[in-house]
Amino acid sequence: MNEEEPRLKGWSTPPGLWLRLKPEARRMRQRPTVAESILWESLRNRKPDGFRFRRQHAVGRFIVDFYCSEIKLVVEVDGQIHKGRRDEDEARDKFLAERGLTVLRFSNDVVESALDEVWSEIKEALMVGADDK
Repeated sequence: MNEEEPRLKGWSTPPGLWLRLKPEARRMRQRPTVAESILWESLRNRKPDGFRFRRQHAVGRFIVDFYCSEIKLVVEVDGQIHKGRRDEDEARDKFLAERGLTVLRFSNDVVESALDEVWSEIKEALMVGADDK
């Protein structure tokens, strides 16, 4: 962890870094992938058992696709670009895990073709997270 990433509550984004990430997060919210749009429609407005999710949320130096702060759950939807970024994704997941966050990753294809399976995994993580509170 460097000076730009002080440990605030374990995973907060420092204000200076947030100012740099905010425009990118906004752009990503305005131009979601098809899979992100599908999943967001299911997550928004506390649909999953009353848990609130944010989309394109800054966690440290990263912007995660979906985040539930109540149980420290990150849900990532990975497109084609992630096939060549396995090492980067593993480093990112390690960074998030070190801050006590659970990360679920789904491919665009799975979200678009098997949303029920995605929902099952998310609901299981929500139950586990609620039990751990």
